[in-house]
Amino acid sequence: MTKATTHDDIKKMSFEDAMAELEAIVERLESGAAKLDDAIGAYERGAALKQHCETKLREAQDKVEKIRLNADGSVEAEATEIE
Repeated sequence: MTKATTHDDIKKMSFEDAMAELEAIVERLESGAAKLDDAIGAYERGAALKQHCETKLREAQDKVEKIRLNADGSVEAEATEIE
C-alpha cells in the first residue's frame, strides 16, 4: 500500500475509527511482536492517523459555540476553547 493510498483512506475515516486503529497500532508496537519493516509501516500509519484525529478535533472545536444571554435579552454566540 502506498502512502497516498494510506492517506486517502485515512481522510475518509471518522474520528472514532481512526482512534480505534491508532490504539490497535500502539498496542501492536508496544508488544514488540512486529518485524522491523512492519513496525516502521505501522508507525508511519499511526502518525498519519494521529494527524487526522487532531484535525478532526480542531474541526469540532471550531464548530462548538458558547451561547450567551446578554443583559438586554439578546442572544450571542461566541467560539469557545476546548482543551
